[in-house]
Amino acid sequence: MHFEDLPTTPRSEELVDKAFSRAARAGRAKQGKEAQESMLQTAANILSDNLGNVVTSWPDFEQVDPFYYELADATLADTDVGGVDRLRQHLSEVMWASRQTGSIKEEYHGRIRNSDTDTARKLRKQAFARLADITEQVEEELLAISEARDALKTLPDIRADEPAIVVAGYPNVGKSSFVNGVTNARNETAAYPYTTTRINVGHLERDHIRYQLVDTPGLLDRPADERNPIESQAVSALTHLADAVLVMLDASGECGYPIEDQLDLLADIEATFDAPILVVCNKSDRSTDVEADLYMSVETSEGVDDVLDAAIDAVGYEPELPFEG
Repeated sequence: MHFEDLPTTPRSEELVDKAFSRAARAGRAKQGKEAQESMLQTAANILSDNLGNVVTSWPDFEQVDPFYYELADATLADTDVGGVDRLRQHLSEVMWASRQTGSIKEEYHGRIRNSDTDTARKLRKQAFARLADITEQVEEELLAISEARDALKTLPDIRADEPAIVVAGYPNVGKSSFVNGVTNARNETAAYPYTTTRINVGHLERDHIRYQLVDTPGLLDRPADERNPIESQAVSALTHLADAVLVMLDASGECGYPIEDQLDLLADIEATFDAPILVVCNKSDRSTDVEADLYMSVETSEGVDDVLDAAIDAVGYEPELPFEG
């Protein structure tokens, strides 16, 4: 799902102005009742189509990959929208408005056709008032959908048909630096916690296979119901994406968290997720005082290639070959 492809959501005032100005032009091209009919049809069609397009431009969340559903829900939970379920309610209200504008057109079309010119003009004005009222009723819904679109358009493009290596661990243990170093990603790095505030993805190719390295936000060792939305994004990535997981530790303690806490997090990950897990001690030029599968230093590049090779081996990905009869 590419949320960045979602179109800008119009305001209700913009829609009404657009519909009525186009209707005025359409009316000037005809006379009498035909002018009123043309104005009604033009305005109602514009409102119905534009309101409907707001809804249909969004994916059917029942068909969205579980990763994207949970990622979107976590992202929206931290906004005024309040989550995917609330967004779906807003979309449903806008679709209702789209259908109502179509119903108003059908109701008044016959009445105008069977009236005289003066009555037709009065009926068309009544219809316009109702069309504007219906559109204005969903102003808050349109604003919420616009906010949701702005919040979701920066979500990463992750593909279910490509193997994914998830990089997890406490904040500031070197996850972003590792992903940046071995892929084309350019994720923000700095020496303070929570620098990575959303999931980022880098790519590398090995033996004609493209691998996704997923840099997750820092996970804290605490119950799931106490995690904030950023941490929930990382859990969602681990649960739905991981073909292999690199859990990075910092035995030097420079990350700001004791190694005992990091090991508790490791145990939690090992108990929760089924994907192959490799324990990597980063900053090995400063300390190797922890049991790990692999040791490396992103800063000096020592051991980085070995970690990457081990992760790819753990994935064990074999592309599907075309059937040969």
